[in-house]
Amino acid sequence: MTQPAYFVLNGARSTLILKAEIGTSPSLVYWGERLRDDTDAQSIDMLRARQGARGVASLEVPISLSCEPGTGYLGPSGLEAHRAGQSWAALLRTTDVTQTETMISLTGADDHHGLTIRHTFTIDPHSDVVVMNTSLENHGEQPLTLDWMAVMCIPVQREFTEMVSFSGRWASEFETDRSPIPSGGFVVENRRGRTSHDRFPGLILCTAQTQERRGICLGLHLGWSGNHRMRVDLLADGRAVVQAGEYFFPGEMHLAPGETYDTPDLFAQFSATGFNGMSAGFHDYYHTHMRDPHVAARPRPVHYNTWEGIYFDHDMETLSTLVDRAADLGVERFVLDDGWFRGRRHDAAGLGDWVVDKTVYPDGLQPLIDQVNGRGMAFGLWVEPEMVNKDSDFFRAHPDWILGAEPTPHVPFRNQFVVDLGNPDAFANIFNQIDAILCEYPKIDYLKWDMNRDLSHPGGHDGAASVHRQTRALYALIAKLRNKHSGVEIESCSSGGARADFGILQHTDRIWTSDSNDALDRQLIQRGASYFFPLCVLGAHVGPRDCHVTGRHLSMKLRAATALFGHMGVEADLLEMDEEDCAALKEAIALYKNNRELIHEGQFIRVDDAPWQNTVGVIAKDGSRALYSCAILQSIPHVLPGVMKFHGLDPDRVYLLKVAWPTEVETPYQIHLETYGMLHEGLEARGDILKRVGLQLPLMMPESCLLFEVNAI
Repeated sequence: MTQPAYFVLNGARSTLILKAEIGTSPSLVYWGERLRDDTDAQSIDMLRARQGARGVASLEVPISLSCEPGTGYLGPSGLEAHRAGQSWAALLRTTDVTQTETMISLTGADDHHGLTIRHTFTIDPHSDVVVMNTSLENHGEQPLTLDWMAVMCIPVQREFTEMVSFSGRWASEFETDRSPIPSGGFVVENRRGRTSHDRFPGLILCTAQTQERRGICLGLHLGWSGNHRMRVDLLADGRAVVQAGEYFFPGEMHLAPGETYDTPDLFAQFSATGFNGMSAGFHDYYHTHMRDPHVAARPRPVHYNTWEGIYFDHDMETLSTLVDRAADLGVERFVLDDGWFRGRRHDAAGLGDWVVDKTVYPDGLQPLIDQVNGRGMAFGLWVEPEMVNKDSDFFRAHPDWILGAEPTPHVPFRNQFVVDLGNPDAFANIFNQIDAILCEYPKIDYLKWDMNRDLSHPGGHDGAASVHRQTRALYALIAKLRNKHSGVEIESCSSGGARADFGILQHTDRIWTSDSNDALDRQLIQRGASYFFPLCVLGAHVGPRDCHVTGRHLSMKLRAATALFGHMGVEADLLEMDEEDCAALKEAIALYKNNRELIHEGQFIRVDDAPWQNTVGVIAKDGSRALYSCAILQSIPHVLPGVMKFHGLDPDRVYLLKVAWPTEVETPYQIHLETYGMLHEGLEARGDILKRVGLQLPLMMPESCLLFEVNAI
């Protein structure tokens, strides 16, 4: 019986069609809005066939799933492999296809060049997220060098003429850059050995008309915590192709006969309801497929983190006072940051020696843990297991257990080196040390897992480049610890958001979004991160009055309002806070607790806004309530700010609108929020009025924020 040539995956709102006839190279025919179940896939293929053209090949070379060299495709290949410079022109033809309702698996082979490839597409019919991955097996008789392998080569719809990419730097992650897709190629490469602050592996393709609430787009995210490459190539014939995959250093990926390379997962979401619709799909996918059920079963606790409060100045009397102050504010988890382990009085010593410093904690951590637990809070601890200082017993005993490329000197970076986790002995040593801490102190329920430097010369113990091996070993290390200590939550921190991706989130529960606790910076950082990540994983802390990164002096009202839209915490010296700030912070924490189920489980939306303003909201899935935030980031050029529209509400329901925070609006001018009762009892209005007519905002001061709560009557 002849196997069908076309294979269809349907989600709730999208359809994906593959052409995979036995003996030919497979390709993606359609990925867009949901088609009828009785759609004739062959007719779509015929409608999109190339017409006659001059100055090109007589037959159009299809964009196969790998764009391998043997097809004759003249754009950048998605597969670059060879055997000592020979056997490079692979042509992979389909040999088998299997399909279920939610998955298509294609196998292809090139027997002449000794290769077998397997592509997998899995759709989540609820969120419409498609997860793609590919494996390549060397069944030849000689080793195979793999220089590049895209997870998939995806043809770009002609309507998609623009793209949104993500850049940034330390303390300014997730900056969004929207631009036309250029002729030629757009390439983003990351070689830092971690996801990076400046090259987040996410890309959105869209039309010129696509906005937050309307238009079509395709979002792509590579779930990988090491090096990566993403590229879009616009060919002379008008076709465009997007690729994403793991970046290899020279000679890093060799496959011996019989060995297989598995790509990271590529997560993709087509949306016909703008960027918000795309984000909703990614957020729903995380909740359904990635979130640990033990974590999901309880509210996300309010954190207090000691770092910007005390840095390395650990003192039991001070810590004891901070514990009481934090508990009085309503904090639910107390996290002891860097400085608790042996020799760690500054950042040039101690890393690698994961034992409690008895000169600071003569009785160990138990007295502090007991006090924290006694005040009704859980206890968390900072660790950086992948790193080592030269001034440590670990380094003195095992200087050969670090990554490097001898005789090339190490690049100085925060006084630390990287442990070679690909070395089984080093891996075992680190596991045993962290395991011992968790066994000695079973009340530790949370690890802030940090990673504070790039991998400048990532050579392993065998001399080969080792980022791939290091990343896989990291995943294995965390998985092994969590398997033994299943109740311990883990935060992925990497000098802020330098290791934030769906790869690490399959092993951890939270992202430290940025080292900047500046609320103005955070308004945009958290907005950028929300394109792919739900608010429940985005660590968002109320920082000090004077931000330690920018030096800006920002009000408690703005700092607290910003931290509410994430996984809320506090990271400041509570001993220097005056009574007014403490009272405001306590009120904000209570507000967060009352709304955190909505914030973490509802649908998050961004509003297209003026550059001086950031408006976001989160709406309950049943439309019964919502919380909106409008932040004025800088001076506005008009007499009055714009009208705030409350998108996402049920147009037929009546709602009660009121100001949730702050209850006293700082403005020298008359405001009607109080006149119409919105500061107290609230104003009734139908959903269609609130989202189509909206509310004229009062003249707010720069660096201020208003939160509105909306409840169905």
